[in-house]
Amino acid sequence: MIYIDAHQHFWYYGADTHPWINEEMQVLKRDFLPENIKQVFRQNNIDGCIAVQAAQSEEETHFLLECASDHDFILGVVGWVDLRSDDLEQRLNYFSGFSKLSGFRHVVQDEPDPRFMLQPAFLRGIELLRKYNFTYDILVYPSQLEATLEVVRQFPAQPFVLDHIAKPYIKEGKIKEWERYIRQIASYKQVYCKVSGMITEADWNHWTYADLVPYLDVIFDCFGTERIMYGSDWPVCLLAGSYAKVKDIFERYIDSVSADEQAKIWGKNALRFYVKKSNS
Repeated sequence: MIYIDAHQHFWYYGADTHPWINEEMQVLKRDFLPENIKQVFRQNNIDGCIAVQAAQSEEETHFLLECASDHDFILGVVGWVDLRSDDLEQRLNYFSGFSKLSGFRHVVQDEPDPRFMLQPAFLRGIELLRKYNFTYDILVYPSQLEATLEVVRQFPAQPFVLDHIAKPYIKEGKIKEWERYIRQIASYKQVYCKVSGMITEADWNHWTYADLVPYLDVIFDCFGTERIMYGSDWPVCLLAGSYAKVKDIFERYIDSVSADEQAKIWGKNALRFYVKKSNS
């Protein structure tokens, strides 16, 4: 069985480039590079990963591609490009020359407009991704799921993946509104979901496995084992727990699932979604 971490970050820390890292996140205020994760992967039997952008710049995309070029265990990169740019097609054509560039992401959760993704320029950008065989990672809060639903409706052929199960309010125990939209979004078969980022949406210091189970139940019921991926969200997960604790949640929850289904959600789904045939 192959184990793929479908969501992890690398960065040279800078207050200007990572403004989302606030004073409560001191553990993240340092560099995190591929060399730092190798031992963690060995200890947790992880074979490879997908590196995901954490800053909104093409420089970030190139940095991650350099990391992937230097380290074989980085199997794919989710970068950033300005999807609203007038010269987007030129940029996508350029980036299509990088075999490990799987797709793109915008940090929509930081946009104050809950309908940000429905801007005509952004929708035109999403439409172009399919032409160049790029995936799109959806990073949103529950308040942005209504717009998310409309986007996935409009692009039935575009591969999407929900990052961090769409960041439900686990700490507050809120689930109903999030679940309502998750069930609708999951009905569109081009949408996958990463089981990642859960403990950082819970109480960082006092979360329990039981706090997470209701949300996992919804995700597995909606997406099934064909469209779920494992992601650690390292190093962000360190705010609330170690890599091993994050992986243990997943292992514990899928313990009763068949070996074939486990193989899909541990690695095969991520490989199918992210890794281009020329790079697999």
